[in-house]
Amino acid sequence: MQQFDTIALMLKKNRAGYTLPRELYVGEEAYRFDTEVMLRSVWLFAGTVAHAKAPGDWFVFELGNNQVIIVRGRDNQIRAFYNSCRHRGARVCEAASGNSPRLICPYHAWTYGLDGKLLAARNMPDGFDKADHGLVPVALENVGGLLFVCLADNPPPFGRAKQDIAEQIAIYNLDKLKVAVQDDLIEPANWKLVMENNRECYHCDQNHPELLKSLSTYGFGKGLPEDGADDVVDDAAFDAMLAAQRQHWMDLGIFHELVEFPEENGQTGFHRVARLPLANGAVSQTLDGKSASRMAIWPHGLDEQSSLSVWTQPNSWHHFCNDHVVTFSLTPLGPDKTLLRTSWLVHEDAVEGVDYDPAHLTAVWRATNAQDSYLSAVNHRGITSDGYRQGPYSVEEKLVDAFKTFYVDASARALG
Repeated sequence: MQQFDTIALMLKKNRAGYTLPRELYVGEEAYRFDTEVMLRSVWLFAGTVAHAKAPGDWFVFELGNNQVIIVRGRDNQIRAFYNSCRHRGARVCEAASGNSPRLICPYHAWTYGLDGKLLAARNMPDGFDKADHGLVPVALENVGGLLFVCLADNPPPFGRAKQDIAEQIAIYNLDKLKVAVQDDLIEPANWKLVMENNRECYHCDQNHPELLKSLSTYGFGKGLPEDGADDVVDDAAFDAMLAAQRQHWMDLGIFHELVEFPEENGQTGFHRVARLPLANGAVSQTLDGKSASRMAIWPHGLDEQSSLSVWTQPNSWHHFCNDHVVTFSLTPLGPDKTLLRTSWLVHEDAVEGVDYDPAHLTAVWRATNAQDSYLSAVNHRGITSDGYRQGPYSVEEKLVDAFKTFYVDASARALG
């Protein structure tokens, strides 16, 4: 792709164990490449089944110039389509979400079923066949209730990620949850910096007091036996506690070995799944460590002092607690602007103000998101400097390195 020669040159400057060249973080060409080429070639987290809970529910996922309608049909199946009418291309759905018995283009009222088939088009010439003019489908995978889309003509195989993730999150019954709160935060930083910030807790001790009430920095790039001998953490008490917790999880039947971005078919890893102990006796990710909702969402009650974390490359992370789920996704809006979407899910029968307080439910991650937005912005502004040089990762930043490696490899494949 000759138009992206600069991107190819910058990718060749990648250094193992170091950050990316500046142009890949702050350049307009990199933004165009990411949204028009690289991110179109991979699977992206778009939402959950709770975001399209009932037949007729739909929401819009956006990447660059492309909008995708994700809709639940009358047959209860969730599908994805480009948000472009097959008549003259107008957007069919202008709102961010809604519920409709049919999808009707506001321009000339071409009408589509929830399965994307064209139902009505007025005054068309002889020989016009509605069957040839349905909405253009987009590849979608439902992974245990997490919805991923891919805009490529020939999406890559989902591989073992679907099995690994779905198997472990199945006990949280996402089909029985609802979206209690959703926040959209525009961060003034490149999307890759927002992702990198998420992929490490090297910064947590000095920046996230609310988060550390229920989460420790162990397991987020350091502190697990699988992290190896070069880890900076040497904590016998933590190791003993983790061994006891893992035996407890085995007794409950919920223990799985750490899934650490496994390579597949010669491609870098897409997913990480880890059950981790909560800190300070917490049973949920809240300021006081107590449950955020009175209704458990899994079979083991509200007293379990652990949560399950799922990371996917290149745009999402998720935390599954006894009583709620928090999902995060991001999409680039510009070279220096990123949409972070955070959704809090609770049991579908939980009643606001009775079973859960939205302020209590969201307090930890709202504070953490605001802090991370500031940190990502500081990072972005510093990288624009002529003094920026590719910097070395610490031993606690191996998950950052894993994300960077995924980005570089996916970009190289997309460039051919």
